Amino acid sequence: MIAADRGAELALTVADQGIGIPETDLPSIFERFRRAANAGAVAGSGLGLHMVRQIVTMHRGAIEVASRPGEGTRVTVTLPAIAAARAD
Repeated sequence: MIAADRGAELALTVADQGIGIPETDLPSIFERFRRAANAGAVAGSGLGLHMVRQIVTMHRGAIEVASRPGEGTRVTVTLPAIAAARAD
């Protein structure tokens, strides 16, 4: 069980060393069915980041993406921590 003070945040960062996302695509990367221009033959529907942002927003959190072509992508999700209730 994880307990946190009210107002604290929990951050989860996922990073890869993949093809990265071009800077020109970053502003629209959360749009439905949006794929980066360099995605080419890489499989995907363009729904992943859109769905993640919707879920994170519903939980009053934030999502941030940093990426460079040829270097990879880093996605950070920040959520408000909820103090765990202890049942004795």
